[in-house]
Amino acid sequence: MTKNLPVPSVTGSLDSYINTVNQIPVLSLEEERDLADRVRDHNDLEAAHALVMSHLRFVVYVAKGYSGYGLPIGDLIQEGNIGLMKAIKRFDTSHKVRLVSFAVHWIRAEIHEYILRNWRILKVATTKAHRKLFFNLRKNKKRLGWFTKSEVEQVAKDLDVKPEVVVEMESRLHGQDVSFDMPVDDEEDSFSPQAWLQNANPSPEALLIKDTEMNNHHNALFKGLDKLDERSLDIIRSRWLTDEKATLQDLADKYGVSAERIRQLEVAALKKLKTQMAA
Repeated sequence: MTKNLPVPSVTGSLDSYINTVNQIPVLSLEEERDLADRVRDHNDLEAAHALVMSHLRFVVYVAKGYSGYGLPIGDLIQEGNIGLMKAIKRFDTSHKVRLVSFAVHWIRAEIHEYILRNWRILKVATTKAHRKLFFNLRKNKKRLGWFTKSEVEQVAKDLDVKPEVVVEMESRLHGQDVSFDMPVDDEEDSFSPQAWLQNANPSPEALLIKDTEMNNHHNALFKGLDKLDERSLDIIRSRWLTDEKATLQDLADKYGVSAERIRQLEVAALKKLKTQMAA
């Protein structure tokens, strides 16, 4: 049993760390359950420490599977260790599974979150479905370079998504890494993604200006309508201001004139309204 062993640091030599954790004995089923029960029932830190130490080698194994993302493997291991500790805190021996089977989901979850936070190109993929597709796409990609048409169709079939979604996500994987808040250079064609975003919560001043403009437009519209003769007003209302809009022929039959005449009256009335609102 691993007692009172210092937790090896990932910040030094990675090879030395891996060699150290591989020398830590693996717990038997009985030892693991005893330690887990002590953590659950008594919050025994020494037992928790022993569980962590005996599973560090497994975290290394999982973290190496994410080495293709271009992030330091040492950082991935550290994030995986956090997931391991979270798993140990929640592990219950009554589920009749080994800790390694329970912890793998927590380890992967922490590594995933680290990748999502630090691989900037992926921040474009905001939905849960796109993030899931991202990891599956990386796993299914057998070679460097773009997918062929047949590969796109196969991946789409395997992941149960449309081929267009696979193509879109692949284009993001091949996209250039751009800083979210990089400074804008007026002399170069460089743009910050931050500059593309609009404030979802406009300021009180902006809301006041918008409301004032809308009220002015409404007042001008009503003044313009008041200046129309009765027939022109009825045409505008029937053609533009009701849910069930009348056709030119409907109004022509109502007033006993041609549809072309109704169209001319409509154009003239709209022109008067436009002039009034512009004034």
